[in-house]
Amino acid sequence: MATATNGHGVDLDWLSEKIDYRRFQDCIHCGLCTASCPTYVENGDENDSPRGRIYLMRGVVDGRLGFSDAVREHLNLCLDCRACESACPSGVQYGKLIEPFKVALQNSAPAGQRPSLLQRLILTQLFPYANRVKLSLQPARLFQKWGLLDWFEKVGLTKLLPPTVRRLQSMLPTLAPKAAAPLPEVLPPVGPKRARVALFLGCVADAMFPETNAATARVLQHNGCEVVVPEGQVCCGAIHYHSGYEKPAIDLARANMAMFNPDDYDAIIVNAAGCGAMFKDYAHFLPDEDHVAATKFVSKVKDISEFLVTLGPIRPTHEIAQKVTYHDACHLCHGQQVRSQPRQLLGMIPGIELVPLEESEICCGAAGTYNLTQPEMSERLGRRKMDRIDDTGAESVVTGNVGCILQIARKVKERGRDITVEHPIDLLDRAYGDLPT
Repeated sequence: MATATNGHGVDLDWLSEKIDYRRFQDCIHCGLCTASCPTYVENGDENDSPRGRIYLMRGVVDGRLGFSDAVREHLNLCLDCRACESACPSGVQYGKLIEPFKVALQNSAPAGQRPSLLQRLILTQLFPYANRVKLSLQPARLFQKWGLLDWFEKVGLTKLLPPTVRRLQSMLPTLAPKAAAPLPEVLPPVGPKRARVALFLGCVADAMFPETNAATARVLQHNGCEVVVPEGQVCCGAIHYHSGYEKPAIDLARANMAMFNPDDYDAIIVNAAGCGAMFKDYAHFLPDEDHVAATKFVSKVKDISEFLVTLGPIRPTHEIAQKVTYHDACHLCHGQQVRSQPRQLLGMIPGIELVPLEESEICCGAAGTYNLTQPEMSERLGRRKMDRIDDTGAESVVTGNVGCILQIARKVKERGRDITVEHPIDLLDRAYGDLPT
């Protein structure tokens, strides 16, 4: 039987299989989502609002619209931050609509509208593989050690780099002089054992911020957890899936489900919002034959802050005298509905003054790989976020996702501010002090 298309190369049969049509009908077009949508807040175009994009997607599925250049532009501009889900009174599951469309956009894109070869290589062959990222960072580690990167920027040599590489270079954090040693496969609890957990390391996060993974393990140990770091774990699949590459994302998901046997652990701990949200979506995006196993896996997945608050965190005793503001990572607050728990943990630290951040739940513009694929809108949102951070007078910004840390730290550097940007677990780890020997 011939595949149904809309004349623009879009496989309508595939979209109909992936999307329950009733999800479109959940939207009552009330517009309450518009104030929470970063792209609509920035440009005021109804086509760049959640309800506008739902209208466009439904038109494509109905055959009333094709994947024209204009439709592609409006859908591609979506950050998939899912802020509209938090705002929606009708419970529209927007992520379950836009994500299959992102795959369809990729599969049907004309040659001239696809990401560049360099971007595709970075997104599919570099970022999802922690060891490759670590290897690629070795020259940067040496250049930072010798002070060459700052000199390259000062004399303008970085302007000769391809735009994508230049953006990556601008987001590079200060790397440790030597690559971090891998965590042991099993770390014992401090005091009576309260839980046995598995720790997911991630790919970009583990390469860029291995100290945060080490801090996460220590915090769990301080709270009576035996921590297992399973060998063979791989990328969560979010980079591929949100870039429109479904098959590799499915393969990675299945590999992780094989590595993290949910029967062996009280929880599977994730400290990166994007990875946690992807893990929790496994039961949705994997094929039907994986549904039972995926549902069991998802039941054990917890963000580190979510898990600690449920467990009952041990109060730290070391004072950190600092004025701190908290930015809600989109896939933590909207994708996982985890908001109060990180603030609760920060509030336990002696000396911390936690100040509110206006528009805390508006995306900073990182959105996974969005700052590479949609640099103009990413820049606008990054500047907007930095304006709000400046208003707080905070000495430190904390947020629970590696992409947000990189994006906000880049804007801090551009403005010459003396503000640290880190994960809340890094602060909590310092407040606990060293592990007993």
